[in-house]
Amino acid sequence: MLGGRHLKRPARVGTAETWSGNGNGTEPGDASTPPEPSRERERVLASETAPATGGVATQDSTTDTGTEAAGNDGPVEAVRVRPRRERAQRDAGRFAPLGLRSDDEELHPRRARRRQAEQEAGVAGRPEHGPESELATTHEESSWLQRGYEPVLGWTLRRPFITLGAAVLILILTGALAPLMKTNFLGNTGSNSFTVTQALEPNLTLAASGEAASQVEDILRAKPGVETVQLTIGGGGAASLFTGGGASRASFSVTTSTDADADAIQAELREELDALPEEAGEISVGGGGSAGFSSAISVDLTAPDAETLREASDQVVASLTGVAELGEITSDLDETRPFVQMDIDQATAAQYGLSQTAIGGIVAQQLQPTPVGSLTVDGSSVQVVLLGAEPPADIDALRATSIPTALGPVPLTTLATVEIVDGPVSISSERGVPLASVTVVPTDDNLSSANALITEQLDSLTLPEGATAVLGGVSSDQAAAFQQLGLALLAAILIVYIVMVATFKSLLQPLLLLVSVPFAATGAILLQLASGVPLGVASLIGVLMLIGVVVTNAIVLIDLVNQFRERGLAVRDAILAGGARRVRPIVMTALATMLALTPMALGITGHGGFISQPLALVVIGGLLSSTVLTLLVLPALYVVVEGPLERRRARRDERVEQELAGISDA
Repeated sequence: MLGGRHLKRPARVGTAETWSGNGNGTEPGDASTPPEPSRERERVLASETAPATGGVATQDSTTDTGTEAAGNDGPVEAVRVRPRRERAQRDAGRFAPLGLRSDDEELHPRRARRRQAEQEAGVAGRPEHGPESELATTHEESSWLQRGYEPVLGWTLRRPFITLGAAVLILILTGALAPLMKTNFLGNTGSNSFTVTQALEPNLTLAASGEAASQVEDILRAKPGVETVQLTIGGGGAASLFTGGGASRASFSVTTSTDADADAIQAELREELDALPEEAGEISVGGGGSAGFSSAISVDLTAPDAETLREASDQVVASLTGVAELGEITSDLDETRPFVQMDIDQATAAQYGLSQTAIGGIVAQQLQPTPVGSLTVDGSSVQVVLLGAEPPADIDALRATSIPTALGPVPLTTLATVEIVDGPVSISSERGVPLASVTVVPTDDNLSSANALITEQLDSLTLPEGATAVLGGVSSDQAAAFQQLGLALLAAILIVYIVMVATFKSLLQPLLLLVSVPFAATGAILLQLASGVPLGVASLIGVLMLIGVVVTNAIVLIDLVNQFRERGLAVRDAILAGGARRVRPIVMTALATMLALTPMALGITGHGGFISQPLALVVIGGLLSSTVLTLLVLPALYVVVEGPLERRRARRDERVEQELAGISDA
């Protein structure tokens, strides 16, 4: 190699021997006599640098042998100037056993890698070509999946902007379908028990209460699917902790068969129990382990005083009662009991040396026994109480009760006004502000629709001054859970992005890989709408699982594409080669996951289906849509983003190559 030119002397006629330029060739016809490499190189150099007047060297374009032209100085042997690529191929074969590289590979490594990648990408179907590498595989027939995917992939790469426009349209339609989904908190837990509550008239005897409750019990026992009915009249027991049970309340604990639809039975019972006469009292169906606790909406009311609170509660109950989509509507102020109310005249009581507390204690002692201690009899403890001599039998007797004072006994009417009034069973307050709740049980499991209807009715009300009404209960629980899971989704996406940035050492390519995440929502929403299963906490947990799964498919595809590009393939060629090799493992992985979750999606997992079924539906739908769209949209987006960058790098490399070629020729 002299002056940047590689010279080769053609073989003489009748021989196949040539001089390779390395001094190891032999002269034809004299195999025992070694040539003189230095003298030969001097002659070639002289013939290359000699002036044109001495002779002209010509070359036959069709063969490797030259022709001799006669000149003034005699015959001159023709030489051949080889092209750069041919010289590079010759030098690569010459120096490869020594672990060396030719000047063309040294100066232009990108060109060498491109040639190697082209050979490796085309090794399938031509096992005799291409170097052995981690990307080279043995000969194998293309599967039907590859044969079907490659034309579609080629079409998307030729029309990337049409593909991306269709993807954006799909996302817009997905957002339009989102409000049509049902939502709830936990959904139907699959429990086969619920509670029926009957509010009876005050001051009924136990026999009268039992007779009124028997009407409801007969309807419950005659209902198909109901196995057991347990009746509790009055307070006491565990039920009173939840129902506020008292002497005027009957509670029925109903258990259905395992294969019965508890929600459907409750809906039918509401219609039948509403047909009972008013003497049966107010009857509400719900509670227990089914829809009562998981879908009951509470409207929390506050007011500066009890009268304003009751007025606001009555307005809310009246406005919600006419809505057909809402089921049982009850207020904790609706249930009342008779109370003795005393309005003490403080001035008169002060004249007799009494206070309000003292007068109240004396009257309470007359109405109910006062515990004073306990007595142990035969090992058993007996409570000792203090009773009045003659307890008042009615309100008139209570008014005539004698109150001892410093000036002598006086009747109660002298000190206070006594009357019987109806009051709430319980009084609630928050930070000293009276509080009441209106409970609404929706007729179906669509909590979002019920929330919208209740909010619309509340906005149309004009509540008394100082009164407020806000949604609470399961509505607030759902909002808090959705907010927390939304933050968890954002954190998961951020963590995945950071990990991919560290892996790919790029800020741009991880963003391209995350394009598969929003497309997972498309299939999840469509499958939720088709199945009618509401979106709840379990569904959002499934979305959280999807983030890692769908990004994995994108990583598997783009990682191989990047490997092909590092070996010199163009963006489009790398995507075609990588997509053809990765479509089968991506589809097989997604299909295996979806088939494994199919039993859960069909709801055949027992009572745990209220968690597993929504989760499985979201994962199956999201994985299906994200896999299909990732194999089509991600390559198109990759071409749009990486194509201009590659062309810019190619122009830069071309300028560098031209500069190096000029230096080499000089």
